[in-house]
Parts: sequence; C-alpha cells; structure tokens
Amino acid sequence: MLAGLQMFTSADSITPAELAVAAEQRGFESIFFPDHTHVPLGDGTSGYSGHDVAVYYRTVLDPVVAMSSAAGATATIKIGSAVCLVTQRDPIILAKQIASIDRLSSGRVLLGVGAGWNDEEMRNHGADPAGRFRLLRERVEAMSAIWMHEEASYHGKLVDFDPMWSWPKPVQRPRPPVFVGGGGPNVLRRVVTFGDGWMPFREGTDQVGDNLSGGVEDFESELARRIVELHTLAEESGRGRLPVTLFNGCPHRSALDRYRDIGIDRVVFWLPTAGYGPTLDTMDALARLLR
Repeated sequence: MLAGLQMFTSADSITPAELAVAAEQRGFESIFFPDHTHVPLGDGTSGYSGHDVAVYYRTVLDPVVAMSSAAGATATIKIGSAVCLVTQRDPIILAKQIASIDRLSSGRVLLGVGAGWNDEEMRNHGADPAGRFRLLRERVEAMSAIWMHEEASYHGKLVDFDPMWSWPKPVQRPRPPVFVGGGGPNVLRRVVTFGDGWMPFREGTDQVGDNLSGGVEDFESELARRIVELHTLAEESGRGRLPVTLFNGCPHRSALDRYRDIGIDRVVFWLPTAGYGPTLDTMDALARLLR
C-alpha cells in the first residue's frame, strides 16, 4: 500500500517545495494539494455563511502553482491534486497546465478531480451546481481529448470546441491518472466512466497514534463493500482493476492494516496547515508509523 501526504499550504505555512522535498526524503510516494479559489462570504440567510468555513479554505495556495513548485524541487515523488475543482476551471487552460507539469516533472502527475461542494463558490465561476457532475465529466473528457490527440475536438452539452492544436502533451500516456473524488451514490459509475481510480474521503482529525474514533467500523465496512462494487463494475466495463486512494487515512497502525486488507492501494494523510518545523515533526511521526 502506497502512502502520500496532503496539506492546505498557505502563504504562512511550509512552502509546497519544502513540503515535497521533505516528503520525498522520508520515502513518501506522493504529495497532494487541494483547491479552493475563494470562499464566498454569504450572509447566512440561505443557510450558508463563509464564516463557518475553515480558515485553511480561505488561505490555501492555488494547486496548479503549488504542484509546479513541488515538481520543480523534487525528482521522484508523485505530485497530485486532492482534489482539483474542475467544475471551476477552464478545461483548455487546465489541460495545458497539467500537461506542462507532467512534462516538466517527467511524468509524475496524479490528477484528483471533484465536482465541489460550495454552491456559492461554483456560481461565482458561472457554473450551475445542479449540473456539476455532468460538467465534471465533460471537462475531464475534453481535457483527455486534448492530451491524447494531436488534433483535438469535443462536442458535449456543456463543453464544445472544434479541432484544435494544444501542446505540450503529457509524458504519461494516454493521460495522467485521473482519480475521481467523492462518496455519493453514483461516484463509482463516474470512476468507471471517466476516471482511472477512486478517491474516497474519511472524516476525522486523528493525530498520529491516537485511539480510533467512533464510527470506524461502519465507515470501513461500507468502504470495503464499495471497493468490491467498484472492482465488479470495472470488470464488467472492461476497465480492469481501478485503484483506490483513501484520502485522510487514519494514522494508526491497525487502521493501516485494515485498509490494506480491504483493497486500498494508497492512503493519503492530511497534514495540518503549519510551519516548517511542526510539519516536519508530524511527517517524522508518520514515517515512523509506516516503518
């Protein structure tokens, strides 16, 4: 089972480059960066208020910039997004950005994608929350066409363009792996339809070595059931085995053993947004746990 890290890096935290270098030195396989362009304030009348959103959502660095910085400072560690809100990004521009990072990193990009949860944030980008999942699929398919073909075109309901040229092409062929995030009722079919793997999310803020929190059995039994379902759907669709990357894995030895047993391929630990010294302390504790 592979092990990666994720952090909401900010202007006041350890830098993406420092984070990636330290992770690579400690033997972690991958590093992931999240995505929120902004946090709408809201007035609370509709049940939403930006004041209820965690501070790290407001201050997070752009994931494409963070990935670029991390890729340029490292040699072997995989560089990913967890998750990139494709519904809020122009697919032609994003396709070029991701292909450029994959080219400059010699093929180390892992692209986690998601439809987003903040309706107000989505609307500010001109996206209709009601159609977010179709928009996600069409934009991933459109980017894939750009990555895979010298003359790319795409004709969907929400994304439409005639033949174009766009370089560079990614090193990884036919495209960088696309991991579909989410835990909704239809996410597995989305994974099989336009993804290369599933990225479910575990709730919790456990510290390294903490006792397991409540609800573990229910979460893990349901996750195990859905992993079997994913493998069945993928086999029936001729996709082969699609990997599972668990986001925000519990940093506990017994949990890691169970994750491996139920078929998780990669576990990603969530690091608190912090400065250089405290972050390295947490990374060292995680590295000891993995050993």
